[in-house]
Amino acid sequence: MSEHKTSFALFFGNRGFFPASLQASARRELTETLEKLGHKTIALDESATRHGAVETPAEGEIYAEFLRENHGKFGGVILCLPNFGDETGAIAALKNCGVPILIQAYPDDLDKMAPEVRRDAFCGKFSVMDVFHQYGLKFTALQPHTVDPTSAKFAENIDYFDRLCRVYGGMKDMVVGAVGARTTAFKTVRIDELALQRHGITMETLDLSDVFARMNALSDGDAQVEDKAGKLKSYTSWDGVPEAAFTKLTKLGVVLDGLVEEYKMDCLAVRCWVEMQQILGISPCVLLSEMNNRGVPTACEVDAGNAVTMRALGLASGRVTTCLDWNNNYGDDPNKCILFHCGPVPQDMMTGKGHVTDHAILANAAGPGCGWGCNCGRIAPTDFTFGSMMTEDGRLKYCLGEGEFTADAIPAEFFGCAGVAEFPDLQSTLQTIGYLGHRHHVSVAPTRVAAPVREAFEKYLGYEVEMV
Repeated sequence: MSEHKTSFALFFGNRGFFPASLQASARRELTETLEKLGHKTIALDESATRHGAVETPAEGEIYAEFLRENHGKFGGVILCLPNFGDETGAIAALKNCGVPILIQAYPDDLDKMAPEVRRDAFCGKFSVMDVFHQYGLKFTALQPHTVDPTSAKFAENIDYFDRLCRVYGGMKDMVVGAVGARTTAFKTVRIDELALQRHGITMETLDLSDVFARMNALSDGDAQVEDKAGKLKSYTSWDGVPEAAFTKLTKLGVVLDGLVEEYKMDCLAVRCWVEMQQILGISPCVLLSEMNNRGVPTACEVDAGNAVTMRALGLASGRVTTCLDWNNNYGDDPNKCILFHCGPVPQDMMTGKGHVTDHAILANAAGPGCGWGCNCGRIAPTDFTFGSMMTEDGRLKYCLGEGEFTADAIPAEFFGCAGVAEFPDLQSTLQTIGYLGHRHHVSVAPTRVAAPVREAFEKYLGYEVEMV
């Protein structure tokens, strides 16, 4: 995966009795800095208003029209205050912008406090925040209160805001696929489709019989089957896997890719047992691993809530994600546990290539040799962000936190793909998750991005979040 950085619309606030040179330098510095940080920008032409900035409500309307004309070309607005700025003009300009707003104020220099050179943006930022609050216009303000765009701290703030904007933009109008009905025994993954829809998340459901029929319609020599076979063979080790099982997995992979394209799915969850083992003799774990590795968040056991969470963590991190079980204690260490699943972990999160095996656990239900497709290995040491989502009374409720995968050993006979995870206070985390009714699954991205995800969720998307 690669990070697709947010394009920003730049807004420059003004108060007329401050020198015009402050506007010109801010426009140049902000544009150049953001370009160096990898962001595209758009800004009102300098001739459209005085200095291309906004002071009056009339100038604000000009800026609002500029945003309407450029709808879809920006994922966030950076409200820059080179001087005190004017809050009424800012409201007129941005009250319907429809994207997150970052308020940035220039710092004053102690040797430039004379009326002709001072900025007073320190005070002006409060005025803008105050009036935005009065109007109910959501915004983001980061520390320090004033910051120079050429500073390292500003770059950190932009990184945070970029991740927040990516989550907001990617979650407000998305499609999650449910391939197969919820596994009967797993009431833990039940989800309210109407609650999802009211938050802009459409759920498309498909029956496994349709999936199997699509597989049967494919011949071994189809170009897409041969292409998928080549990719899967290079992805992991298939030593000992029967050719018939490999062919069925290949065709299932073609079908899943086709469904993603046909229904424009942003993420999906798959019913992975026990029909696939009983009818096809395969387990789709390795396919989920490969899909996750190329940035198509795919959860198992029809856990659509965690598929959505994986999507959010992937947007924020620009990294691969996976869905795991809260599975085992790690000896008597109170702050470590084993996170595991049968094989959907993307290779980019593993210590090396995996190897495909029969499903040792489902062999108890379907029989030995009926579950080929588990991708076994170990999760590489890394910091990570974790989360999960449930629906309750029409609300989307998330838990979020951060931890670390360690290099601690797991017994060689341990099945699937697993890692030892360490948390600041695991016992309290587990208790909170249990009391709130969150699932035995947890979504994971290999970096720390909980803070921007939380702000995007709570402030801009209207989800409920519990930090654990």
